[in-house]
Amino acid sequence: MPEIGRIVKVTSGKDEGGYAVIVGIVDERFVLVADGAKRRFDGPKKKNVMHLLMQPVVSVEVADSMRETGRVTNAKLRYAIQKYAQGKGE
Repeated sequence: MPEIGRIVKVTSGKDEGGYAVIVGIVDERFVLVADGAKRRFDGPKKKNVMHLLMQPVVSVEVADSMRETGRVTNAKLRYAIQKYAQGKGE
């Protein structure tokens, strides 16, 4: 299930093969994703959940920040993705 802070792998579109973090949920079919680099928090991409591969990791830092302030820094998004990718050995 999509939830704020979950790391996803993009499976189609311009960002295919890259990782992003869910920063918003539009409805049951669409979510907003950002990676903190090319796709920043202030301009998230609306993606169909069918075009995303949900990873088993939810970034606690991102989820807490979104819950407390409704925002998250781009650096925090980049850090969450980098930490996940290093853990996977990519």
